[in-house]
Amino acid sequence: MKLRIGIPRSLAYFVFFPFWKTFFRSLDMEVVISPATSKGVLDSGVKEAVADACVPIKLFHGHVLELKEQVDYIFLPRLVSINKEDTVTFCPKFLGLPDLIRATLPNLPPLIDEKVDLQKGPWEIYRLCVRIGRVLGKSPWASLLACRKGRAAQQQYEKIIWQLKVTPAEALQMVEKYQVLPPAAEEEYQLSFAVLGFPYTINDRFISVDMVKKLRQLGVRVLTAEMVPRQNLLAQARKLPKNLFWHFSNQVMRAAMYFMDEKVDGIIHVTAFGCGPDAMVNKMIELEAKARGKIPFMNITIDEHTGEAGVLTRLEAFVDMLKLRRGMI
Repeated sequence: MKLRIGIPRSLAYFVFFPFWKTFFRSLDMEVVISPATSKGVLDSGVKEAVADACVPIKLFHGHVLELKEQVDYIFLPRLVSINKEDTVTFCPKFLGLPDLIRATLPNLPPLIDEKVDLQKGPWEIYRLCVRIGRVLGKSPWASLLACRKGRAAQQQYEKIIWQLKVTPAEALQMVEKYQVLPPAAEEEYQLSFAVLGFPYTINDRFISVDMVKKLRQLGVRVLTAEMVPRQNLLAQARKLPKNLFWHFSNQVMRAAMYFMDEKVDGIIHVTAFGCGPDAMVNKMIELEAKARGKIPFMNITIDEHTGEAGVLTRLEAFVDMLKLRRGMI
């Protein structure tokens, strides 16, 4: 009987799932994903998480609980660095997430919490995979081959996002070969917005109240940070006096500058209530938008109490304001 590896459908899931799914399946493991976020998943996470956690961390607790009775292991790597080009890391809640989950949720199956620190060199990803394979009783050679297949799957996934300009959530469905309606042809859009934020807030349809779909229904072409190739984001880094401390914060800030150069019609920054890095990046984007010629900018903050009607009203008002300014209505 195959070992069952549980992967929570939250946080880094939207960034690296194709890699780890392919890796574990290549090692003859069964990969089990927690169900899509619902009110029940969120409520259970809010109940168990520490009170001052941001909503993505609270939500992650709920997803772990969904896997608790279904799997032999829960995959929860300790993310330190995933980028060789930048000397940046993740926020403290990411760094301590395995310890936080262990301390908060009792009677869990074993956690696979190997440290991911790719600043150690180009071979570190292979050493990481060998360490994980050893936990599962697999040979180094099998782990190396599985790692190679995982990297190919990850490259395909990122290529789909860059070339087709789809969101990570849509690209994940395409990789799994589910039927996905393609975005509307570009001529059907009246406006282009950069919708920026951490991937686990924008791509979770429940906590983002399906913001991307709603904007498209309003005639807006939606662009996200993941749609910008990595080399273009690194080029934007040279325009900043220094890097920010956190990986996702750097990605959002650089994407904002890239889309400002591309002359998008507006920028929406989606932040999580109580997130310190979000608050800092939000102000930096706002100031940069003003300095670039008053590019329309709006911030939407989400938490476990965010209502769909309130967000939709703000989106409609922002879109109508820009259409009115351009004489479209």
